[in-house]
Amino acid sequence: MGHLVAYFYSGLLAFVFSCLWWLLSYISQGHQNIRETMSCIKLSAYYYFMKPSLAPSKVMEVFTKAAEYVEIPVRRTDDEPLQKLFMSVRSELNLDLKNIKQEQAKFWKQHPAIVKTELLIQAQLTRESASLSPALLADFKRMLELAPRLLEELLKMAIVPRTAQGHGWLRPAVGVVELSQCIIQAVPLSARKTTGGSSEGIASFLQLPHFSEAVVRKIARKKVRTFQELRDMTVEDRAELLTQAAGFSTEEVKDVAMVLEMMPSLTVEVTCETEGEEGIQEGDIVTVQAWITLKRGNGLIGALPHAPYFPFHKEENFWFLLADAASNNMWFSQKVSFMDEATAITAASKTIEETMEVSGASGKETSEAVKKAIEKVRAGSRLVMGKFPAPMEGNYSLTCYCLCDSWIGCDKKTNLKVKILKRTRAGTRGGHASEEGPLVEDGVEEEEENGEEYDEDYESEYSEDEDDEKDTKKKGGAANGTVPKKGSNSDGSDSGTDEE
Repeated sequence: MGHLVAYFYSGLLAFVFSCLWWLLSYISQGHQNIRETMSCIKLSAYYYFMKPSLAPSKVMEVFTKAAEYVEIPVRRTDDEPLQKLFMSVRSELNLDLKNIKQEQAKFWKQHPAIVKTELLIQAQLTRESASLSPALLADFKRMLELAPRLLEELLKMAIVPRTAQGHGWLRPAVGVVELSQCIIQAVPLSARKTTGGSSEGIASFLQLPHFSEAVVRKIARKKVRTFQELRDMTVEDRAELLTQAAGFSTEEVKDVAMVLEMMPSLTVEVTCETEGEEGIQEGDIVTVQAWITLKRGNGLIGALPHAPYFPFHKEENFWFLLADAASNNMWFSQKVSFMDEATAITAASKTIEETMEVSGASGKETSEAVKKAIEKVRAGSRLVMGKFPAPMEGNYSLTCYCLCDSWIGCDKKTNLKVKILKRTRAGTRGGHASEEGPLVEDGVEEEEENGEEYDEDYESEYSEDEDDEKDTKKKGGAANGTVPKKGSNSDGSDSGTDEE
């Protein structure tokens, strides 16, 4: 009997050790998959709380619920410094002043880690971090270090397909990017409130060195009310304005000029078409192609943003979004970087070569097209290309957005009209499509500084969440997938630009 027991336990131990060995082996071989799975679990809250209409102030409520932030410890010794911080940033918390006591009580009833995270983020936005205790300052830096990655993941939750047509949501995507801009530049969300002739409020000004709300008011008296007006001034005129109206020293004027020269200016050239066909029909696979060109006053292409209040390495990232603002539908999106020229050349060359081969171009034509693409990349352009299914027949007024996650006031917006034809019999597309009339007309450009429609359509930061789905099909003539160059005729050309 004793021998049987011994055999039993020895077999059990062997089984246990073999299981442990297998588990350790699995973990060592698949640790990357495990990390990815845990990351997905942590980010599931973002998917759950994401709503189709979220302004930046509402995006903040979702952003602070990340598991990485909930894991930041909350100590009893944090109570008093957090109370002081609350009093400093209370005006930025969107509390109802008519019921301030109830609102404050409601705020403090949230999960302690969420309360702490939001207050620390507000400390960044209001530049109040210098008053933090040493322990809170360590948590503050941890919060900032995680912010860029979590904001990008939150953006992906906004643009992930949500509808039967595979569309994501525009409003929360823009809200996430705007929150990112404010965190990197340490500018309050309230500074984005529309004022005077600017859709960006005074937020763009506040990212410049030595600028304050008082300085903005002073230069406004001299008829400089928008950030773009300040950027467009000559160096001499701007220096005169800042020294005489704002009282800046010569060195302070130079600081402002240096940062303005670092800021990117964008132009976008975009087309939408069904490859090998004259028009776009219902159910087609539509190819969107865009060339995004970046220029700076200092001549650089890839550069780090001026962000003195963000203590970590941060590269500029841009997002190309093609969306129907009226319906809040995101048709296509892609991340764009100007940092790695070699990778951009490789990607553009491969994409252009594949496109030319599909179109039946000769080897010489393909070689020339690839050569031109390489030249454009080296000159500061990046190629964006993707595909999406054509929706139902109708005329669609789309908007192309190129949004920067690090600068305020550098985003580019261009209108694009696309006409979708009724589906005809397979194999008879060419003749029937041509009978529908002209497929391409002048698109409507819109510069960033003329942002009235931009605000009304989808992204008023302080509007209540609302469901304003609208019918985007409109009768009448429409352009088809092209933003034409300024001064060009409506001749059906298949490329365009929004050059400033």
